[in-house]
Amino acid sequence: MTDNIFEKLHSGELYDPGDKELAKAQAQCLELLHEYNSTSPKESKKRGALLKKMFANIGEGCYIEPPFHANWGGKFVRFGKCVYANFNLTLVDDTEITVGDNTMFGPGVIVATATHPVAPEPRAAGYQYNAPVHIGRNCWLGAGAIILPGVTVGDNSVIGAGAVVNKDVPENCVAVGVPAKVIKRF
Repeated sequence: MTDNIFEKLHSGELYDPGDKELAKAQAQCLELLHEYNSTSPKESKKRGALLKKMFANIGEGCYIEPPFHANWGGKFVRFGKCVYANFNLTLVDDTEITVGDNTMFGPGVIVATATHPVAPEPRAAGYQYNAPVHIGRNCWLGAGAIILPGVTVGDNSVIGAGAVVNKDVPENCVAVGVPAKVIKRF
């Protein structure tokens, strides 16, 4: 176990998300996110420069259509090259989210890393913990898909519109439904 609140974000340990140190650091990230969402469509260079400041890594040729929502403004997010995200991508990026090259997000996709205890006492106290999400190369996540904490989506896979992905999806398949189930392999 660690005493460092910032390390707890990435350790899977319970922590208080209302911690003052966290809130101060997060507010700085959210200022950049606000600036990004306030850009004009004509400001593609400014958008690109902001994404480089906001993300842990952003590959060449990435495009995120505003509005974009993220708890930490992308601070713990790594995008490969040529990732496309349509309107209203939400990244609950309290720990690492990794996305491979040439992946596409439909409108309204949610990728969440933060979760809360099932036990009532720590949940009532407001604690949370985080689990990283990994999305492979050349994936397509349909409109309104939800990827839950700790999930891996394999390379070349497609997640159907409105699917709720609560367990890993292998590479080269299509998964749909609530909860998402693999319906096709290729």
